[in-house]
Amino acid sequence: MTQPLSGTAKATGTAAFSKFIHLLQLVADSTEPLTIPQLAQLSGYPRSTVYRSVGGLVAEGLLVETLNGEAYQLGPRLIQLASRSWDRSELRLVSVQALQALRDITNETVHLAVPSGDRMVYIEKLESTSAVRMASYIGSSVSMHSSSVGKAYLAALGEAERQDIIGSLSYARYTDNTVLTAEQLSAQVRQVQQRGWSVDDEENEEGIYCFGAVILGARQQPVAAISVSTLRFRQAEDPIKAYVEPLLETCKKISQRIVQSPALVDSTHIW
Repeated sequence: MTQPLSGTAKATGTAAFSKFIHLLQLVADSTEPLTIPQLAQLSGYPRSTVYRSVGGLVAEGLLVETLNGEAYQLGPRLIQLASRSWDRSELRLVSVQALQALRDITNETVHLAVPSGDRMVYIEKLESTSAVRMASYIGSSVSMHSSSVGKAYLAALGEAERQDIIGSLSYARYTDNTVLTAEQLSAQVRQVQQRGWSVDDEENEEGIYCFGAVILGARQQPVAAISVSTLRFRQAEDPIKAYVEPLLETCKKISQRIVQSPALVDSTHIW
């Protein structure tokens, strides 16, 4: 008979797992493969800890060495797992047709994002037919304070939960327009609550203006958010009619589909 883990064993296992996940996230977020010294510096872990953890991740196929053997990048097993998760996402499956219609109506890039800690992660992206491409990609994340999806999600939360998140954010600056304080973000979120949609006014990426709105679950809790992203210089003369109205209608349709889906109706985290 298998003996239950002691409290010490559980704590040790959790700590080790957290280190693995943190190192994986650092590699995933980097635009280039990372070396052991770089991972040690970014993580704050001792180099010996990083060396052992990376060795375990390589053994499981979650990281692989670069051709010169000096740095590490995501491995095929992790990519395979991520692909399966994306393919089987219930939220994405019930949303994809409506998202495609929204992209076609607006002819702009459309994102579907879900909360992950204090960030929003893109689980779908449909590109505009425009020659200009955004830096975002499926699996990348954005800060709640600088993104339309983040502000739309925050606005739909209960007051206590919203204030906890707003008070815990780091408020990194991405452009000259980025909100940098909890007070500024709270004021923007109140505007979102009043009008029902949010904006990212070149706050996350220069030249990019985004409109956001929230998707609600069966119990009217926020479960995800959608953004329509435009280039500032070629934005439509009437952005409410061109972007906001189709966006709100799309969120309404997806929310209704969630209520009608047995696999999603009782779920809190449905992506």
